Amino acid sequence: MKFRLSPFKSAAVILGLGALLVAAPAYAQTIHIAGDKTTFYTVAKKYGVGISELMKANPKVNPLNVYPGLRLVVPVKDNPAASANLKALSQEQPALLTASSSPKTVEAWGKTFSYEKTLQVKATAYSSAASENGKWGAVDYFGNPLKLGTIAVDPDVIPLGTKVLVTGYSHPGLPKEAFVATASDKGSAIQGKRIDIFIPGSQSFVSEFGFQDVRLYVIK
Repeated sequence: MKFRLSPFKSAAVILGLGALLVAAPAYAQTIHIAGDKTTFYTVAKKYGVGISELMKANPKVNPLNVYPGLRLVVPVKDNPAASANLKALSQEQPALLTASSSPKTVEAWGKTFSYEKTLQVKATAYSSAASENGKWGAVDYFGNPLKLGTIAVDPDVIPLGTKVLVTGYSHPGLPKEAFVATASDKGSAIQGKRIDIFIPGSQSFVSEFGFQDVRLYVIK
């Protein structure tokens, strides 16, 4: 919980959870890990399933917030040949994370970023629950709706507006290995080398994150 101090008053409702639901019993399923250009349309086309079926299999995924690393359930009629084919397709994923110190570059999900420095910080996570966001509602310091990629920081350590690549964490509601975030929130409990990561989902789901040591690449 970050006990945010924000000058804006708003009541935004955040839609879309990162948790997965099992497909209907009439179907088998496979998991597709989203890449940089993944949409519901591209996944449906790739696996030969209907978009409506794909959406039903992922009812808590916001189609407008499909991000690299998101796990999508792909339904398929329950026959072994089709299931095996889908499983093979779902494993065609790009390399996740590689870094170089000379030049200072880091590659994640097929994209290469130049970075200025790295920071080792202690991380917690917060949800859109009212108890964690106070009277301002589910918005960041600037009044924008909370979304995946929002982090709360101590502005004396990480200036607001800074973009970072977050790595070294573990939570099913976050992309595997790495994701790009913007320091657009702050809170009275976030002091020093600390960050608070917004994760879409219920408060209990998000609380599973606990305290973790993560590495940040400050992107140019």
